Amino acid sequence: MTPGIVTAAYIVSTILFILALGGLSNQETARRGNAYGIAGMILALIATLTGIVTDNHEIVLVALVIGGLVGLLAARKVQMTQMPELVAILHSLVGAAAVLVGYANFMDHGLVISGAAKTIHDIETYLGVLIGAVTFSGSVIAFGKLSGRIGGKPMIFPGRHIFNLGLLLGAIVLGKMFVEQSAAGSGLEALIIMTVIALVFGVHMVMAIGGADMPVVVSMLNSYSGWAAAATGFMLNNDLLIVTGALVGSSGAILSYIMCRAMNRKFFAVIAGGFGTSGGTTVAEAEQGEVIPILAADTAELLLNAREVMIIPGYGMAVAQAQHTVFEITKALRDKGVNVRFGIHPVAGRMPGHMNVLLAEAKVPYDIVFEMDEINEDFPDIDVSVVIGANDIVNPAALEVPDSPIAGMPVLEVWHGKTTVVLKRSMATGYAGVQNPLFFKDNTRMLFGDAKETLDEVLSNLR
Repeated sequence: MTPGIVTAAYIVSTILFILALGGLSNQETARRGNAYGIAGMILALIATLTGIVTDNHEIVLVALVIGGLVGLLAARKVQMTQMPELVAILHSLVGAAAVLVGYANFMDHGLVISGAAKTIHDIETYLGVLIGAVTFSGSVIAFGKLSGRIGGKPMIFPGRHIFNLGLLLGAIVLGKMFVEQSAAGSGLEALIIMTVIALVFGVHMVMAIGGADMPVVVSMLNSYSGWAAAATGFMLNNDLLIVTGALVGSSGAILSYIMCRAMNRKFFAVIAGGFGTSGGTTVAEAEQGEVIPILAADTAELLLNAREVMIIPGYGMAVAQAQHTVFEITKALRDKGVNVRFGIHPVAGRMPGHMNVLLAEAKVPYDIVFEMDEINEDFPDIDVSVVIGANDIVNPAALEVPDSPIAGMPVLEVWHGKTTVVLKRSMATGYAGVQNPLFFKDNTRMLFGDAKETLDEVLSNLR
């Protein structure tokens, strides 16, 4: 391809990526958005391989085949419940790629530039490696937390903010040293030390963030991976990579900000690694009272006698893969004239939009799925609220216990409804490690057991 055709292909790819983001912003257009993104990436790869890459095509093609097969196998094998950790580990790969490209670019002695251009290029390289290293280590820790390999409680120690500030100042000083030494033909040591600092910061930043804030962390790391890609684009003088990285980085930052507002969290506090978070005290050990159990048959009777039903899905529904049974229950109740709606908390599950994806997979109609702000005031008129494997997002402690780890986080106020049925395996706390006073309220009934099995039994009693 000629440079002009490559540029035109990149422009078309950019338009397709923008259309993809627009499509992914709505459930009804998400599939079309995915198609646009795939088409844009295929076009970008073809243009790059035929117009930019001038040598070693065999190696590049082998790498593409291996990477494509790994991605295809992972996509087919990974369950929907494992999507959050899959997203996190994919972010780590973007960060690792930015670091490796940065080092390769720095050690490319065939690149001959000097003066201001050299200084700018060195800064681009330094920032690309810095952001990439933070993204890589932070994403690995996020993967560990989301997959249960690392505990969900924040790791907080005295002086952590001073420690983070020290790492930041160290990175700035090393950056100045790197630019000065690079102009003299060296600088590798400063780059290596900075990389270690960035890796440590990524680990410490995510370890200090509690389980309740992990969905924000996922979107934040998505933003970091975008900025790492943009920095790599500047290093390689690749316009499409710059634009694509900026799109991902800015959209991820906006999503993180929106989610922080929904959770009553300060955006800069979260990205600074739990700044302003004392960790709180859990109420898990306190005696809350007696719970009132209920059987599946009695739950079905409650639902049949209701006029307004609100279903609140949580991570437990994903683990049990009960979304299809939930759809069947919804369909059965609607056929009997019951008005069924779904209430979705912004951070339900382990990543942004987790519950929406599961419900879409089960073919739950889009028009009965509502965000928290749209339906929270309706609970006094709800006859039966069904909470499926959720804990923190329906926890009154967020509003009633000032020193709770989730204090101030807006929640779905299901306890204002006439009756709440909570499906849980046990009385274990949620991901934030906080006991839920909702379970002990007089109008709450606890349906214990695997969500899929108990909902199947409820469904059989509805027919």
